Amino acid sequence: MVTHENGGSSAAVQDPRASVLRVEGNGINVVADEERTSRSYQLFWPWFGANVSVLALSYGAFAFGFDISFAQAVVAGVVGIVLSFLICGFIALAGKRGSAPTMVLSRAAFGVRGNRLPAAISWLLMVGWETVLTVLATLATATVFRRLGWGGGTSTMVIALVVVAALIVLAGVLGYHLIIRLQTVITVVTAVLTVVYIVLVAGQVQLSTVTALPEGSGQNVLGAAVLLMTGFGLGWTNAAADYSRYLPRSASGRGVVAWTTFGGALAPVLLFVFGLLLAGSSTGLSEAIAVDPIGALAAALPTWFLVPFVVVAVLGLVGGAVLDIYSSGLALLAVGLRAPRYVAALIDGVIMVIGTVYVVFFAGEFLGEFTGFLITLGVPIAAWCGVMLADIALRRRDYAEADLYSPSGRYGDVRAFPIAVVLVGTVLGWGLVTNTAAGWLNWQGYLLGPLGLGGRDGAWAAANLGVLVALVLAFVAGLIGTRSAVRAQESRTS
Repeated sequence: MVTHENGGSSAAVQDPRASVLRVEGNGINVVADEERTSRSYQLFWPWFGANVSVLALSYGAFAFGFDISFAQAVVAGVVGIVLSFLICGFIALAGKRGSAPTMVLSRAAFGVRGNRLPAAISWLLMVGWETVLTVLATLATATVFRRLGWGGGTSTMVIALVVVAALIVLAGVLGYHLIIRLQTVITVVTAVLTVVYIVLVAGQVQLSTVTALPEGSGQNVLGAAVLLMTGFGLGWTNAAADYSRYLPRSASGRGVVAWTTFGGALAPVLLFVFGLLLAGSSTGLSEAIAVDPIGALAAALPTWFLVPFVVVAVLGLVGGAVLDIYSSGLALLAVGLRAPRYVAALIDGVIMVIGTVYVVFFAGEFLGEFTGFLITLGVPIAAWCGVMLADIALRRRDYAEADLYSPSGRYGDVRAFPIAVVLVGTVLGWGLVTNTAAGWLNWQGYLLGPLGLGGRDGAWAAANLGVLVALVLAFVAGLIGTRSAVRAQESRTS
């Protein structure tokens, strides 16, 4: 039996037809040939199920926070969402080429131990996301129960937190097969109830009010697009290969890209546009969303649909958090934790609960901290993503699986240049973004003045240029600076 580090082994595999209630044996090992039985179209289910969330409606209010018109917001949303999931699709290609998790395949670009830095950043982002989604589910449940007269205070939030956290952690511990089955159910139930929600609140839309919103600057449109990129697909790139690794090597590369992009972007685009119509029709709704992004959406609902709304809201958020906790556990193993995969998922679950308790019971306003979190971690992830995209584009062969786990193999121990690219991209990126609503991030934007972009209060302050700069510069640097290294790796025969 060949075991690759901890967290799983290539021989201790499970029959994919086995019970979905059995703990998955795979960790950060390469998935065995007999388990690579999925089809490209099956990628639609986890990506759609993780993103068919009413939270996408709230992004309409987030986008209008940039003081842009409806048409500008639609362009920013469609471009930002589709482009970000297209990037996910390209990174998912690595999964079918190497049959290992994303943050293990990343070792080919950064070295086996050099990859611990981007793996740690990835872990932070995913743990943060699963905490955010659990917070939203808890707040939404309390808001709806309060309207129903069933409480809504501390006890309600505690119960909601326990139930939501239990669902997320259970799925994360049991693993891939349960997640795929769960996401299929979530997709169907959430899609149907979301359509009912849209029908019920459609009468609240005032087209004349929405279309009368004044246009904003091009910099603000760019800032909204970047926020949507980081809030949707860019935040998933570090998990993009975790599901495509169950595809056979013969699977269509175009199919991998297309189904990942389509499954991820379809629901967010449609829900975001409708969210724009709702938020643009009511200033009060936009302000309420900043405090409780999900619960505020229930304000216009008839009483009889409040319970179904809780179901659709919680299921949609759980769908996203389940993928996060599964991938965050894999990332923690890639950082170097010596433990089975389910233990890593449990550790992340504990951190998620602690973070949720702090936000729900002790923190204040939500939106500023949320956007600050997205943009701040979005910069180093964008830099990593640029290097990873370049590495995938340069490779002509499948990964040498054993070398992904050996510092003395062809991918090396620590590859200094790609690591330096991520660090430089992060420093430059943080200097070109601002998060004024989150006081602890006031230090950002330090390059906006020296580069003649108007400083932290100028026209470019809200453009979040740093995310795009980190992504593009890292991609270009990777293409130019690692080409010879990739060719040397692929020329080795052992």
